[in-house]
Amino acid sequence: MSSLEGTSALVTGGGSGIGLGCAARLLADGAAVTICGRNEDRLRGAVEELGGEADYVVADITDEEQISAAVAHAAKRGTLRSIVANAGGSTSIGPLGSLDTEAWRATLELNATGTMLTIKHGSRALADAGGGAIVVVSSIASSNTHRWFGAYGVSKAAVDHLVQLAADELGPFQVRVNGVRPGITRTELVAGIADTGPILEDYLSCMPLARVGEPEDIAEAVRFLAGPESSWITGQIINVDGGHHLRRGPDYSSMFADMFTDRDLFKN
Repeated sequence: MSSLEGTSALVTGGGSGIGLGCAARLLADGAAVTICGRNEDRLRGAVEELGGEADYVVADITDEEQISAAVAHAAKRGTLRSIVANAGGSTSIGPLGSLDTEAWRATLELNATGTMLTIKHGSRALADAGGGAIVVVSSIASSNTHRWFGAYGVSKAAVDHLVQLAADELGPFQVRVNGVRPGITRTELVAGIADTGPILEDYLSCMPLARVGEPEDIAEAVRFLAGPESSWITGQIINVDGGHHLRRGPDYSSMFADMFTDRDLFKN
């Protein structure tokens, strides 16, 4: 791939996992990378892991002023050409019949609204710089139902549609918007699940390329979509999941059976 020297990039949720992997990949091709997140200690540690070559700014993507400031910070480090909207997560889990409503709302706010705010402010900066790319990290849970995942898959499905909407609206400003849908990836979010046991076995049985993904697997796809190599691609959402999307969502019943009653799970 071509050099990214002279350009800058912002990676939200860049303190660990997939975000950190994306930051490392962009750095490797010469971009001046800024990572952001809510935990300053984690961000400092990530910068050290990146050899001290990246910068960081503390920002909550659901806070409009903070994400706007993070974009402005990244733009000061070079011509802003790429933004990786990776930050997300979930506090909503369990059967629909017993979901915590506030946790549902918080998850939608983080994933859907937070991504919207990142695109809102990031696209303005990219357009002002003459164009660039936004790459959104979604999830296989957006396309394949994950029973008892609460708001997570629903909010990521909203993110997928947001990618397409943004690509349609922002194309005339030479701002491309694409997404990736990771499958199970070795991060702290799935610590334990990705190591051994019936849930992992079920994941692998649903995966033509039967292995757990690594952050680097996702980062390679993100790097392609973020760079000039994909200059005529927009509005796409690429599954990076070992082919898991071809089959069904994972079976978490062994975990949830211990957390909820049969009545909660609508089981006989």
